[in-house]
Amino acid sequence: MTHQFPTLSEAQKRELHETALRIVSPGKGILAADESVGSMAKRLAQVGVENTEQNRRQYRQILFSADDRINNCIGGIIFFHETLYQHSDNGVPFVKMSRDRGILVGVKVDKGVVPLAGTCGETTTQGLDGLSERCAQYKKDGALFAKWRCVLKISDTNPSKLAITENANVLARYSSICQQHGIVPIIEPEILPDGDHDLKRCQYVTEKVLAAVYKAMSDHHVYLEGTLLKPNMVTPGHSCSTKYSPEEVAMASLTALRRTVPPAVTGELWFSHRNKSNLQRQRTVSVYLPVPVGVAFLSGGQSEEEASVHLNAINNCPLAKPWILTFSFGRALQASALRAWRGHKENEKAATEQFIKRAEVNSLACQGKYTGGDNCGEAHQCNYGSCYAY
Repeated sequence: MTHQFPTLSEAQKRELHETALRIVSPGKGILAADESVGSMAKRLAQVGVENTEQNRRQYRQILFSADDRINNCIGGIIFFHETLYQHSDNGVPFVKMSRDRGILVGVKVDKGVVPLAGTCGETTTQGLDGLSERCAQYKKDGALFAKWRCVLKISDTNPSKLAITENANVLARYSSICQQHGIVPIIEPEILPDGDHDLKRCQYVTEKVLAAVYKAMSDHHVYLEGTLLKPNMVTPGHSCSTKYSPEEVAMASLTALRRTVPPAVTGELWFSHRNKSNLQRQRTVSVYLPVPVGVAFLSGGQSEEEASVHLNAINNCPLAKPWILTFSFGRALQASALRAWRGHKENEKAATEQFIKRAEVNSLACQGKYTGGDNCGEAHQCNYGSCYAY
């Protein structure tokens, strides 16, 4: 019979769990501002802005300096390595700006996708070498959570069993290393929306991928209550001719989660209360209460409005939901802000307002309270880019 040697103390588990809860408090989600230098080059080029460190810093400052309206909308920000060590125009570190308003700091720790030999164009994600040392440093520098993205594609032959297994094990190993350093891992097995597959095919693949991921998590003894999952919503491929309602997307997404994500991801929280025995002596009894942790959906190239409407439908779906269902959006929070800015100083306030608007909309959506009809103009444009990777 196999045996697990203790890897985390009860105090370490409690710290991880409480951090995860803070990130996805009711009404709050995650701003994914962790685009790499190469990815930012593509984003900035779309609005005619040169990809320099100063321009990247200036753009991130527009997001991070939003007023207190986002405090109830954003629980955590994922930084890129470069951004983690940048400052505002006034010399205030971006990390401090976030922490001072109660927003937790995370960091992207993977080093991008690379080809997986022996497959038909599939990939794995690199960055495990030296990850332990980097996590130790990031923790000292203020990061409490991390993100690692793996990418899978749907076709007639993909994803292959090799790609599913390889990426699941990479995510599990990354998660284990993070937890050893008191960092909550965000687990992101993204299934790209490239192709013409229908909703049923995406649901089937999503279930296979998530099942493999949680099998690997078990094998690597990852403490599930101290993790967050960042999956794709179950949507048809962008070239699919069939159109599906938000309710159909919600039902497929939740069904996939319910079939694969263990209830343990719900989490457990210690509390103490005082009981009197028959001898009238008081004692402290520690018990577990189930407290939901989170599933923070990625937007997967959906338009800003589409991602919000789907998130709202997921939270209103009649199926039982033992997790907090929220967002970890990048482009679906930033696209309108970037277009409003276009690199001009005089547009910074308008850009910030666009970001705040999307944050507020998604805060409502993750509570099932968004009524839609938000006229975001260009925000309805698709954020999708074929074979997007960073």
